[in-house]
Amino acid sequence: MSAVAYAVPSILIFATAAVLILVGAVGVIALKNPVHSALSLIMTLFGVAIAFVAQSADFLAAVQIIVYAGAIVVLFLFVIMFLGVDRRQHANVEPLVGQRAFAGVGVVITVAGLIALMAKAHWVTGAMSVSTNGVALATGQGNVKQLGTAVFTTYLFAFEATAALLVIAVVGAVLLARRERTLQSDEVEV
Repeated sequence: MSAVAYAVPSILIFATAAVLILVGAVGVIALKNPVHSALSLIMTLFGVAIAFVAQSADFLAAVQIIVYAGAIVVLFLFVIMFLGVDRRQHANVEPLVGQRAFAGVGVVITVAGLIALMAKAHWVTGAMSVSTNGVALATGQGNVKQLGTAVFTTYLFAFEATAALLVIAVVGAVLLARRERTLQSDEVEV
């Protein structure tokens, strides 16, 4: 066995990124105010960007900050503000009967799928480079070209499905907000 020596700055960068990711993720779940949860999500995404920079994936770090921490979280905040965080909800009324059991089954299936994928793909190897179809990514402009080719060929369906889900979520949130406001205005008139 060969001993692997780690540089102190690398360990500090990794520890900083890990703390930002974990504290932000716990904040997303634990904080009651949705705006604070969205801000915790931004902290998590910045931690992931730091981890990308530590792995010399500067393009992915920039995309992480611009697209996810910028555009997606702003979209979340827009929807949160549009729905109104100041309204009180009745905790004892469940709007969709059986949603907790359905969500539990979904969580179990998702976690089992992730564990199966991680076991099959050997994601825990700690390799410094990402491979695309078995070919290691090049450095410099070749890296962006290979990444773009992978995104728009191999992973195109996944990105399109994600975009569709985000649009559906926003439309659903707007419809729910309008329906609840209509119901509230009807209740006041009666």
